[in-house]
Amino acid sequence: MASAEIQQNSADQNQNKQDLAPSQAELVKHPLQNSWTLWYYEPDRNKSWEDNQNQVSTFQTVEDFWSLFTHIKQPSEVKIGSDYSLFKTDIRPMWEDKANKNGGRWMLTLNRNQRPELDRYWIDTVLCLIGEAFDSFEDICGAVVNIRSKGDKIGVWTSNSNNKEAVMEIGRKLKEGLNLPDRIKIQYQTHSDSMVKNSSNVKSLYEI
Repeated sequence: MASAEIQQNSADQNQNKQDLAPSQAELVKHPLQNSWTLWYYEPDRNKSWEDNQNQVSTFQTVEDFWSLFTHIKQPSEVKIGSDYSLFKTDIRPMWEDKANKNGGRWMLTLNRNQRPELDRYWIDTVLCLIGEAFDSFEDICGAVVNIRSKGDKIGVWTSNSNNKEAVMEIGRKLKEGLNLPDRIKIQYQTHSDSMVKNSSNVKSLYEI
């Protein structure tokens, strides 16, 4: 009788374990089309610009993305002068990278009064990237958010500034993805212009 009770208890325990165990579907992560690397730049006068760029983490699944982005500081919380950059893993967040050097960026400029909206605009930009919301996704390199005392900027970088059709399509999808009203304009600037001119003097190639 005791043996029968032990066997029954064992069977009940095994059933409980099966009930609690996650299904195979629950264990499978959802892969993204591309691998992405998050970079963080914090100014240090004792280091070069490139040495101030630090790789935070690389992810290639939806779950790993959310695990990372829910545990880091929001752009509005980091030190003034800092940047977050999210780029395809084989592309560095700098003009000189071979994937970027012939390209440019769509820029959303925010004044200091718009700081409360910065975090939403940044996460929506990131979701557009990793969700591949752009038809011309092969032209996408990454995105950067600059936190500055005079005003913040979010830029989506593309690989070929001469590909007007792709550039304009990306700009339209970005504005739509951020739910920007018509009165808020975004400008496209080439990296070659940005490298040789002060940011305030860079002429926009396109505007939406």
